[in-house]
Amino acid sequence: MSRHIDKEALVAAVMSSTELDNEQKSQLIRLIREQKKYGLVWEDSTEDAWEKMKTSIPVLNEVDDKRILNDKDGEHYPNHAIIEADNLHALIALTYTHEGSFDMMYFDPPYNTGNGDFTYNDKIVDEEDSYRHSKWLSFMEKRLRIARRLLSERGVIFISIDDYSQAQLKVLCDSIFDSSSNPKHSNFITTLIWNKQHSQQQGLFKKYHEYVVVYAKNKSLLKNVLSEADGLIEAGAMKKISTKNPASTFAFPAGTKVEAPDGTTFSGTYGDSEKVTVVEGPFTVVNGQTAFPIVLSAGWTQKKQMSSWFKGLDTYDTKGQKIVEFYFNSTGKIKCRKERGAVTPNTFLPEFGMGSEQTSHLEDIMGKPDTFTNPKPVEMIKLFIEWFCPKNGKLLDIFAGSGTTLEATMQLNAEDGGHRQCILVTNNENNICEEVTYERNKRVIEGYTTPKGEQVAGLNHNNLRYYKLDFNPRKQSHQGNRELFYGLKDLLSIKENIYQEEQQFGSLSLEGKEQMLRYFAENGREMLMVYDTRVIPFIVNEIAQRGEQEQPLKIYIFADGAYPYTDDFASVVDKVSLVPMPYAYYRGIKDSLPEETTTKVDDTELTDEEQQTMMAEAIAFESKE
Repeated sequence: MSRHIDKEALVAAVMSSTELDNEQKSQLIRLIREQKKYGLVWEDSTEDAWEKMKTSIPVLNEVDDKRILNDKDGEHYPNHAIIEADNLHALIALTYTHEGSFDMMYFDPPYNTGNGDFTYNDKIVDEEDSYRHSKWLSFMEKRLRIARRLLSERGVIFISIDDYSQAQLKVLCDSIFDSSSNPKHSNFITTLIWNKQHSQQQGLFKKYHEYVVVYAKNKSLLKNVLSEADGLIEAGAMKKISTKNPASTFAFPAGTKVEAPDGTTFSGTYGDSEKVTVVEGPFTVVNGQTAFPIVLSAGWTQKKQMSSWFKGLDTYDTKGQKIVEFYFNSTGKIKCRKERGAVTPNTFLPEFGMGSEQTSHLEDIMGKPDTFTNPKPVEMIKLFIEWFCPKNGKLLDIFAGSGTTLEATMQLNAEDGGHRQCILVTNNENNICEEVTYERNKRVIEGYTTPKGEQVAGLNHNNLRYYKLDFNPRKQSHQGNRELFYGLKDLLSIKENIYQEEQQFGSLSLEGKEQMLRYFAENGREMLMVYDTRVIPFIVNEIAQRGEQEQPLKIYIFADGAYPYTDDFASVVDKVSLVPMPYAYYRGIKDSLPEETTTKVDDTELTDEEQQTMMAEAIAFESKE
């Protein structure tokens, strides 16, 4: 029979021991007090990515030649980003730029099946590894704890998983996302069932499904979110046939399957005659209901009796919901969209086609086979986004794979006029980030031609930027702080969503002075990066001459500590927002970093060489003005 253990009595016994040194006592006391009463217990595993940050701090550098910009005069499109990095390192950097900002996350982590799908410290973890589950839990726990910090208060995270790790993931997420053990306060939303539409032999049963576990940052804030959403019953659209537009005809590749919502299926004969036409009118009325006629060309053969709605004799489904438009999804199936109304999805996801169809869709984009096997369905992720991400929201996927989440985001933006921004993170193992993740979405933005010769227009109302992760020494010295601040330029642009650098600030010419001062302005937003504090009087003079601004001018200013030179800006303090750098970056990410192993060095005094360099820069700046 078990009995309650008095932990404080154990602590007292450890403290009074004469056979233990202070370090041993400290370790034992920590183990006693950290012991869980309920939940997962596993052997924590050391991870190279984590150890790296004990001596180094992550920064991001943009790869300029991969930048895709489509902004036009007066039109500013979403700035999406692909980050080539270990996702743990990227999450640390994003803690500063996006804490509390992401409205939705979709993660497709390794399932830890033991079949080579999970790599830990550059080694494949197989089913014979006795620490397989501990390594996977250590890996996931570090990332999910940081991810939770990045979610907005109404944010939701979707995580794909299967039977191998579903149980462990559920308990782990309960410990991370739930604020108490009271079920009434649980932030667990549901577990969705995804029918993959193909089976895999699993002992006595054939397995057709996987799971998507769904958690909220604060579920109590999500009341009525679904009922307020547009009435999306089926998956989203790639090509729409709308009853509000003139008559339209769509041709299909040979062998394309067309499926009606009630299960009616049609298959085309091989050739170029497979067409479906939506007739604009005149509309007819059957039993008091308006009919939107649809005509199939002679090239189509009927597998079973055609349903009345598909003949155009009925535009209401069996539950009486009005169909307002027909469209084709990305797998070539015809669907219908219902009118706006209260919609509560069920936990069985709609069918999104077989894995081979998703692979075929990616091959169409890339123009070649064997690019990536069984990517997740675009329509599934698009459905998740429409449920929980507002039109101006932000999304994150740190297991980006082939980049499906970004394509889904851009497709939905094109359909509903949204301005959602998406950030993808993946490493570049086997060149996947450059050659698949980036290349796929580059083609989606710019347009592409399928292997069968079909021209697909680009979703060109989007911008895309590509970043590689780098490191600075985690030594907080004067020179180290200066170098770190220089390295934070791209991170600060991401944080402020300001990328356009200007060579003029007021009457000050900044050309050739990037080591002292940089000015960025875009779409009514501005920021300064001040690397040399001796330029402050020039900046203050320019700011004093400005009129009233809608927002204070954000100024990131170099400082060895927390003081942002407030007194120097006293005359214009109401017009500026001052941020000391890199102090603010350290402060923003410190709670996510491991304990530092290097010794902090106080070398705030400049060397003679540094003094001469800074003096020459200051003289040059003043003489050019």
